Amino acid sequence: METRGLTRYFGDVCAVDHLDLRVERGTVLALLGPNGAGKTTTIEMCEGFADPSSGLIRVLGLDPATDADAVRRRIGVMLQGGGAYPGIRVGEMLDLTASYSAHPLDPSWLLDLVGLSRHARTSYRRLSGGQQQRLSLACALVGRPELIFLDEPTAGMDTQSRLAVWELINSLRRDGVTVVLTTHLMDEAEALADRVVIIDHGVKVAEGSPTELTALTGAGAAQIRVDTSAQLDTTRFHTSLVSAGNHGDATLTATRPLSYRIQARPTPDLIAAIAAAAAEQDVLIRELGIDHRSLEDVFLDITGREMRS
Repeated sequence: METRGLTRYFGDVCAVDHLDLRVERGTVLALLGPNGAGKTTTIEMCEGFADPSSGLIRVLGLDPATDADAVRRRIGVMLQGGGAYPGIRVGEMLDLTASYSAHPLDPSWLLDLVGLSRHARTSYRRLSGGQQQRLSLACALVGRPELIFLDEPTAGMDTQSRLAVWELINSLRRDGVTVVLTTHLMDEAEALADRVVIIDHGVKVAEGSPTELTALTGAGAAQIRVDTSAQLDTTRFHTSLVSAGNHGDATLTATRPLSYRIQARPTPDLIAAIAAAAAEQDVLIRELGIDHRSLEDVFLDITGREMRS
């Protein structure tokens, strides 16, 4: 799959701005971005459900705008909303989807694969959110697609289901199926993707393998991870580090409640100073570790930490 200069306007708003993508056959591409970044619009154009304002799209060598039927016979689409009729039964929905394909997979086998065999006669509306997602995945797979689009494939799933879907995606790649997925779960993208593209305001802002991206900022420098029993006064904490020695370049960032990251070269003296600075505030360090930057760190560095509307 390839796009060149892909652009889409909604009135005066540019949702996708000259986006270039290339997905090699039999690989997994994760398309990441904040809410409203243009991910869904990009995927809809590649699926043939929306026309670009300008630019080129080729999906399996075809233009989805002019060869929509031929493209859809060869791709699978998993929608986050499920896309099923509320009153239809699980087995009926999968049978109906299979009837659109010339050589579908066995629906009964596929229901077993996604853990829905016991719910074959259950109406769609009675399924949990995670079960609806698994049915949507089965519907995307039943036509033996060469390329599959997965929109938030594990949203609403429990841990066991999530891991099972991860293994299924890895199996698809081993079978030569190309996978394009969108997700807000950074560990999911890091675990599954061969390539990651981050877009923001419709513009591609970063691209590479997870390893390449985590080395983009901070030169791949290690970080010190600190989880505490109570909130730290970060200004006082930094002052304590400076007074303890040559640690003025250490930067402390609160990543979530009671969890902090310190960007600095770890040394025994710095680790001791961190423990002493926390003790000065009578705060217990529950966990302290040294790790390299995660994909989530890179994503937040690039797109910012402000909540999007």
